[in-house]
Amino acid sequence: MEIGKHWKTIQAVFRESQKTTRHFAVATVNPDGTPHVTPIGALFLRDDRTGFYFDQFSVNTSKNIKKNQRVCILAVNSGILSWLKSFFTGKFSTPPSVRLMGSAGEKREGTAEEIAMWQNKIKAAKRTKGYALLWKDMRMVRDIYFDSFEPVRVGEMSKDLWK
Repeated sequence: MEIGKHWKTIQAVFRESQKTTRHFAVATVNPDGTPHVTPIGALFLRDDRTGFYFDQFSVNTSKNIKKNQRVCILAVNSGILSWLKSFFTGKFSTPPSVRLMGSAGEKREGTAEEIAMWQNKIKAAKRTKGYALLWKDMRMVRDIYFDSFEPVRVGEMSKDLWK
């Protein structure tokens, strides 16, 4: 499947995943070849089949990317209403999940626009202790260049969603 043809749908799945799950599963490869998966909530997709994430806490992910830039990101719409509706109708009306594959770039200082996107996303938590401890000074990002994707198939309920 051609990623460009489906990019808008992929972005929609990621938006719903962000709302319902609050994070994405980001997989890299450890030096011994085993998989390493970490949750990252500060990930954004752009319109040009790229994205970026704030690389603040993902120590092993960062180490792995230095050796092998390949990443796989899983987005899942965990919205209970979407799932309940799908169970009653026997079909998902929108894709419930997708995997994106690509390569991560070097760690760099986030742009003012990128930082503003993150700050806007977490503004509701600004007056909390957790915000000050975790998110106040997030500045470093990594770009991701996506080259392929895989729909997550859920049997008959997701048939015909990715044509």
